[in-house]
Amino acid sequence: MTGTNTPAVFIGDVALDEYFAADTWAMPGNKAIITTMATYVGGSIANAARVHAGLGGRTEFISLLNSGDLTTRMLAALADGRVAVPHMLFDEEIGDPRNLIFLVDGEHVVLTPDVDERPMRLPETALAELARPGYLYTTLNRARRLRSTGLDASKVLAVLRDAGRRIVFDLDVDGIDGGDAGLVRGAHLVMMNDRGFEKSFGADASEDQVRAWLASHEVDILLRSQAAAGATAYTPGETLVTPGYSVPVSDVTGAGDTLGGSLVFALGSGWPLPRAIAFAVAAASRSVMHLGPNGGVATLAEVERFAAGFAEEPAEGTP
Repeated sequence: MTGTNTPAVFIGDVALDEYFAADTWAMPGNKAIITTMATYVGGSIANAARVHAGLGGRTEFISLLNSGDLTTRMLAALADGRVAVPHMLFDEEIGDPRNLIFLVDGEHVVLTPDVDERPMRLPETALAELARPGYLYTTLNRARRLRSTGLDASKVLAVLRDAGRRIVFDLDVDGIDGGDAGLVRGAHLVMMNDRGFEKSFGADASEDQVRAWLASHEVDILLRSQAAAGATAYTPGETLVTPGYSVPVSDVTGAGDTLGGSLVFALGSGWPLPRAIAFAVAAASRSVMHLGPNGGVATLAEVERFAAGFAEEPAEGTP
């Protein structure tokens, strides 16, 4: 196992997710009636952290927040989900983070108001406490903002890697370009969905192209999530194709976060990569059957029961 006595650290966003539903997407120049639904404490990296904690993993979350009423609510939700926040960062000029999520026909659009892009300055004591073996899960947007005394983002990540932190980047739809090479270099795992993969490598990228990228960036694993079709993982020596599940879809929000949080839990528990990916795909597939960004929060037993119950029906289009 890797860092089993050390919490996995999740650095990123937490937000109030406000849900709305409509019968059809409104085109430019048109109007549509929308239905106001529930609100949840969400945010993609906070969701992944809560999934990790729900499975039984020791979990820490770090973000940059103000100390207002919404922050109090969000911190309480994290505490309820057994997510620790000993190194949370505060700045009173940061706005309240919110996501507006619109659901139509099983798909979703997420609108995120721009709150702030201020540096996340880790005190030297916090960096020293984080610099130990274990997993670190974040995004490029957050990684770019990391600072500590005398250290820019790339040097902060280097300190953590050198201490044994296995860094996981969740790139989602954004993919990666050459300007991020310094931050990604040496990562243990880079995750992206189909859209991010196509942005990064092109729709017809070969396995050799992906492996060349892994070698040039010293990355161990690239995981391409493929919604209901499952996931494909590339390592220097093999390609692992994991099929998905055919399930009724209620809300796809948080599926990628569930995949990431579950995968970090499985890898941190010492599971072989094929088993870890299969478990994470099952957890993500289960999550879309539930409304809300925290639909992926489940126990280990609940995910295993889901996988056993739906294993006989592979998803349409599964490779």
